[in-house]
Amino acid sequence: MAKLHLMVGLPCSGKTTLARKLEKKYSALRLTPDEWHTRLGHDFGYNMTDSDMTIHNARHEAVESMMWDVAARILTLGVDVILDFGFWSRSERDDFRSRAKELGADFKIHYNDISEEELIKRLKTRNAEKPDSTFVIPEATLKEWIQIFEPPSPEELE
Repeated sequence: MAKLHLMVGLPCSGKTTLARKLEKKYSALRLTPDEWHTRLGHDFGYNMTDSDMTIHNARHEAVESMMWDVAARILTLGVDVILDFGFWSRSERDDFRSRAKELGADFKIHYNDISEEELIKRLKTRNAEKPDSTFVIPEATLKEWIQIFEPPSPEELE
């Protein structure tokens, strides 16, 4: 039976690094939105206006929606899928757990619990080095996201 793997966490928490390892381990299809965003054109970083953020958010929603369409088809073909979306809220995770169940797929959450201090340290390195398929994230923005992130509960991780 195919399994839907959700990568849960904030930027710089190691989601994509782990997702790349899991894709090899499970011969799974990995879908990482940042890779699609950067191929469609860089649109996130310092000095973003409200208009820039609106455009980015609309593109992000479209990318994740298309990725889910691909993921759903792949799961029905019996192949594992790794969604490297972040899934910051319990309601998002519950929604995708239900979607997997509807398709007859198993479900697993992968979460690296990283301290705020370590996230900021990793962000500074990422922003300085700007690896392929990533974009700059201002530290203040990451700190805002830390405040709204809902870590998975122990029962979600079972």
